Amino acid sequence: MLPWTHLAFGYVLFLGVLLLSRRPGSRAELLALLAGTQVPDVIDKPLAWWVQLLPSGRSLAHSLLFAVPVVLAAAVVARRYGRRELGPALAVGYASHLLGDTYAALWYWRTEELTFLLWPLLPPYPYDEFTGFLDFALRAEVTTSLLVQSAVAGVGLLVLLAHFARVPWWPPERRVG
Repeated sequence: MLPWTHLAFGYVLFLGVLLLSRRPGSRAELLALLAGTQVPDVIDKPLAWWVQLLPSGRSLAHSLLFAVPVVLAAAVVARRYGRRELGPALAVGYASHLLGDTYAALWYWRTEELTFLLWPLLPPYPYDEFTGFLDFALRAEVTTSLLVQSAVAGVGLLVLLAHFARVPWWPPERRVG
């Protein structure tokens, strides 16, 4: 998935969590969620593509062996500082990222593509050949996957705009007079 699709997908999932728990979210939760949707790629992509320290853009931070302890540690720190709601928000964001990166393999039951979830116990699936963002943009093809991701991002943006018009974490209008 592309970064904005991860963000939109995570946001829509988190709204579902908020609706099920029947409570409003906070700005801090939104920031924790948004961070969680980006963390795996922010760690793995540069370390694999530019520094070549990792074998793949889906390895270390995409592994459950890394993700679970990081999310649990963040939840413990958040709780210690009296912000226990931030742990679940980060967890939903992080989990949505991993789910977003596995949806096609799960849909078509291509389990060999899921090995990155247990890296380094299993080798990462060699899915990425990155040579730069310009090359990526020039080689981009209109595929079903790109259309689905664009639709998810569009729906997420619309929900975000509609939600911000009514949620308590959005600054209320100030009336003059």
